[in-house]
Amino acid sequence: MAADGTTFDSRAEHRRWAHLCQLQAMSLISDLRRQVVFEMVPSVKFAGAARARPAIRYIADFVYLENGIEVIEDVKGVETPEFKIKRHLMKALLGLEVKVVKK
Repeated sequence: MAADGTTFDSRAEHRRWAHLCQLQAMSLISDLRRQVVFEMVPSVKFAGAARARPAIRYIADFVYLENGIEVIEDVKGVETPEFKIKRHLMKALLGLEVKVVKK
C-alpha cells in the first residue's frame, strides 16, 4: 500500500509505480495513470440468453506517455494463459502493444 492509501496487487507493482512516479517528476514521462481499462470486445447477447455476456476488457497496470508515445505496461511474475490471450487480443484487435515488466 502506498502512503496515500493506494493498494497494489504486489510489491513489484508498487515498486514499479514508485519508479514511474520518479520518472514523471523528472519529466521523462507524463500522463501517468493506473488501472486503465481497455474494452477489446463489446458486450453481446446470444439468442435465447436471459442476459448479455459482458464485454471483454483488459486492465493495464500502468499507462503513460514517453516521448509522446503511449506506453501500456503490466507487471508480471508469471504470464498466465488469460494474460497471454488478452495481450494477443490487444495487439490483434486494437493494435496496442502491452509491455511486460518482470518482477
